[in-house]
Amino acid sequence: MLDRLDQQPPDALLALIKLHDADPRADKIDLGVGVYRTGQGETPVFGAIKAAEQKLVKEQDSKSYLGPEGDMGFVHALMPYIFDGEDPTIGGRIDGMQTPGGTGAVRLALALAKACGVSRILMGIPSWPNHAQIIKDLGLELVTFAHATDDGAADLAALEAALSDGREGDAVLLHGCCHNPTGVDYTPAQWDDIAQLLEGSPVLPIVDLAYQGLGHGMDEDAYGARRVIAAVPEALIAYSCDKNFGLYRDRVGALYAMTADTESLARVMSNGYALARAAWSMPPDHGAAAVRLILEDEKLTAMWQDELDQMRARIRQVRDRLGTAGQVGSVDLTPLAHQNGMFATLPLDKDQIAELRSEHGIYMAGSGRINVAGLTMDNIEKFIHAVSAVAS
Repeated sequence: MLDRLDQQPPDALLALIKLHDADPRADKIDLGVGVYRTGQGETPVFGAIKAAEQKLVKEQDSKSYLGPEGDMGFVHALMPYIFDGEDPTIGGRIDGMQTPGGTGAVRLALALAKACGVSRILMGIPSWPNHAQIIKDLGLELVTFAHATDDGAADLAALEAALSDGREGDAVLLHGCCHNPTGVDYTPAQWDDIAQLLEGSPVLPIVDLAYQGLGHGMDEDAYGARRVIAAVPEALIAYSCDKNFGLYRDRVGALYAMTADTESLARVMSNGYALARAAWSMPPDHGAAAVRLILEDEKLTAMWQDELDQMRARIRQVRDRLGTAGQVGSVDLTPLAHQNGMFATLPLDKDQIAELRSEHGIYMAGSGRINVAGLTMDNIEKFIHAVSAVAS
């Protein structure tokens, strides 16, 4: 029976990694892999994580199962940073559970939405490719709208139109901040409008908050999610610690549900536990335990926040330099200075992207998406000149 399976195409990003690794040029530039890099091109382990891991090794006295909900100390320690306020549970209407990374959180959010009767997902495109793959795998219908305008701003009108056509059984999937792959975020004023549109709407909001702290700050980057949950009776929030704690391979995430009343919350979470039990049984513990230890310790929290501030400042430095380059051939880099997070999408065709790779040793996704954290003050001038050369 296994021979009935069709050959699937290789993952384009994994293929790009192999091509980059095989390139012997010393000045090659990797803008494809979506991980943070320092000015020296490294993806380090946070000092706060190292300290928490040492503490974990010393103090952890069991590797016994935690259950499908995972480390609830971790889940609850994150809540003040996501939801803010003296009562981050919103009067006992919000709770969460640990997931294997942000991907697990998105998968569980969509599966839980489906279990509630959602059949259509409204989503701006382009989006993170795995969003559409998960939606398809769950048998949900994807309804798309344009995320950004041609001048590099978020297309609020397109979202408004999609929501105005929304009906019972619809959910809308929104990037909380640092949009992947465009870097184009809704402004605070636009989030205010979105919250107003969702108030009283039958559409269930699902917010994917995967990059909190990498845009403008922890509070600033949570503005959209907070405005939405303040306006609606129900919402799902998929969260990732893989980026803002540098825990990519440890797969650290959480799913939060807000219900209309406290009586519904336990029932919703029980369904989340059942879906998780069938999917991965229980999430990996190590990374979440390290995050919990950081957030329980004022000194480690301060260390983590300082490291996160340095990451954000370096990303902003790269974006500012790209923005000052302005018009580079047919490509205007100016909007990149006003976008957020690690990603941006350049208007380059497949031949230009191939030429950047073959002639200049610059590797990026075929969509034109780049990881701006792959640029440093040492290689950014080469990148700007190379884009000018292929886009002239």
